[in-house]
Amino acid sequence: MGVAVGTEMWHGDPAPPVLVIGAAIGRADIPALCARLAELVVPLPAQGAVVVCDVSAVVEPSAVILDVLARLRLTARRLGADIRVHAAHANLCQLLALTGLGAVTPLGSALQPHWQAEEREQPLDVEEGGDRADPLG
Repeated sequence: MGVAVGTEMWHGDPAPPVLVIGAAIGRADIPALCARLAELVVPLPAQGAVVVCDVSAVVEPSAVILDVLARLRLTARRLGADIRVHAAHANLCQLLALTGLGAVTPLGSALQPHWQAEEREQPLDVEEGGDRADPLG
């Protein structure tokens, strides 16, 4: 089936679980992959959990790998989690973009958590000026 599972440590905190997807994967493997993903999600926090899908072995992407990634993403979303595709070769990235799946299949690193942009602080010592002739009220 071409699937392995592992976890790594990152700065003392456990990294997200990793589902390794091999190059020799078929449509018949999809239900087992989705079941394995569900097993990985269960011990994670209720919302916002991420499972990393390592696709580094997929050098020649096909419609099957697109189906696998789409089904894994749907399964994860149903469970309140998400997937992050790690180590995708350029061919897979191009195929994801070409099919439109790149917009809904997050690409990222297994060792980098999904960060959200922080809000900028307002500049200090900046005050609104007004015309002294205008009343304030």
